[in-house]
Amino acid sequence: MKEKVSEKMLKIAYDALDEKKASDITVIDIAGVSTIADYYVITNGENPSHVQALVENVQEKMYKSGYACRSLEGFKAANWVLMDYGDIVVNVFSRDDRRWFDLERIWRDGRFLDASEIEAIEED
Repeated sequence: MKEKVSEKMLKIAYDALDEKKASDITVIDIAGVSTIADYYVITNGENPSHVQALVENVQEKMYKSGYACRSLEGFKAANWVLMDYGDIVVNVFSRDDRRWFDLERIWRDGRFLDASEIEAIEED
């Protein structure tokens, strides 16, 4: 995988979610099918507090690495929180809302990455 900013951002976000025990982290490379971002990250928490903890950890790790969140939607309700970092979009759902919206189906034309591909990304 060629190193670029979006991959470094992806690695930071993925590790932040994994660190807080996010459920079923799905990463989709959408660069070839959309101009909105390079990567789409989808995961869920176990309850509203867990969803918010996942979001806060991503925000903290990204901020410390110099990446600003362009838009944050849904934090208070904690059913579906969307974080837009430009090159990557992170979606943190409640379990039921994730099943309902089924973003994986919507983005099925993208390339789904497995954990080993993300773990192989080098951080500076």
